[in-house]
Amino acid sequence: MPLESVGSRRSKQIPVRFWGTRGSVSAPLGHSAVRAKIRDALIAARGRDLSTVEAIDGFIDDELPFSVKGTFGGNTSCIEIATGGDEYLLCDLGTGLREFGNHILAHHGPTEPRCFNVFLSHPHWDHIEGFPFFAPAYIPGNRIRIHGCHKNLREALLGQQAVPYFPVPFEFLHAAVEFVEMEPGVEYRAAGFKVTAFQQSHSGDSYGYRFSRGGKSIVYSTDCEHNVPILDASYPFVQFFRNADLLIFDAMYSLADAVTIKEDWGHSSNIVAVELAQLARVRRLVLFHHEPACDDARIEQVLGETIRYEEISRDGQGHKVDIVSAYDGLELAV
Repeated sequence: MPLESVGSRRSKQIPVRFWGTRGSVSAPLGHSAVRAKIRDALIAARGRDLSTVEAIDGFIDDELPFSVKGTFGGNTSCIEIATGGDEYLLCDLGTGLREFGNHILAHHGPTEPRCFNVFLSHPHWDHIEGFPFFAPAYIPGNRIRIHGCHKNLREALLGQQAVPYFPVPFEFLHAAVEFVEMEPGVEYRAAGFKVTAFQQSHSGDSYGYRFSRGGKSIVYSTDCEHNVPILDASYPFVQFFRNADLLIFDAMYSLADAVTIKEDWGHSSNIVAVELAQLARVRRLVLFHHEPACDDARIEQVLGETIRYEEISRDGQGHKVDIVSAYDGLELAV
C-alpha cells in the first residue's frame, strides 16, 4: 500500500462494525419474541395506507421503534475496526466471529490469503467461543495473530476444542495461528494502528484496548467493574479514555444491580459509563455487552434513560457525549 500523508489520514473515516454485542451467553430471539414484534407492528399499522412497498418501507423505517422493527441481536462479543488495508483488526472472538468469517468468505472467497489481528480482552467462554466456527481459520494461507495480556491464551483456545468439547482439534486448523503476548501500558502497532492495553477489574483480569490512528482514537473496554467510591479526574480510566472519539463500554447492569446483588460480578452500568465518558471528554459512547436477560424493549428503554441522564448531568462547559446502544450489524464511522 502507498503511504498516506498525515493530513489525509486525519480526514479519513474509520468504520467500526459490531458483529456480536451480548454478554455472558448468546441470546437468540425465540418464537414468542418474534411473534410479539409482528403483533406490535400490525397494531401500529392499523388505519394506515400501506398499499405500496414504498409505503411499507417508510412505515417501518420512520414509525416503528427499533425494538419492534429490529433486534439488538444475540451474538457475544466481536467487533471489527476496519483498517482500510489488506489486514483485519478484531476485538474478541465471541459468537459474532462466525458471522464475520462468513462475511469475509462471501465477499473475498477462500483463495486469497488474509491476515486477521485479534485483540482479546480475556479468555472467558463468551469471548472465545466463536473461534471454532471461524471459517477462515480452516483455510491454508490465512494468518491469525491473537494478541492479549494473559499468559494462557493458547491453552484456553486449545482447551475449548479438545475432546470431548469439540470434534475438530485446534491442531487441525489450516491457518497459521500466532499468539502475541502484550504488556499493559506498552504501545504496540498492528494493521496501521497504535494499540495500548489497560488492565481492568474482572475475575481473572480483563484488558481494555485503545486504538489510535491519524489523530483518532477508539477504546474497547468490556468486562470491567468500576467499584470505586468516587469517580473523578484522578481515576486511571479517565486518562485511558481521554478524548476518545469512540468508547465501547461494558454497561451490562443497571446501577442498582451493579452496587447490590451483582456487586463483584465484574461488569459495570450505563450510569458509570456516562460519568466516565463525561470526565474523559469522550465524543461518542457505545453501550455494549448487553445483559442476556434483557429483551430488545428493555435495552431500548435503558438507552433512552442513559441519554436523558447524560443531558441532565452534562457539565457547565456544555460537552455533549453522543450515546448509542450496540447491536449486531451496527456500523459507525469514526
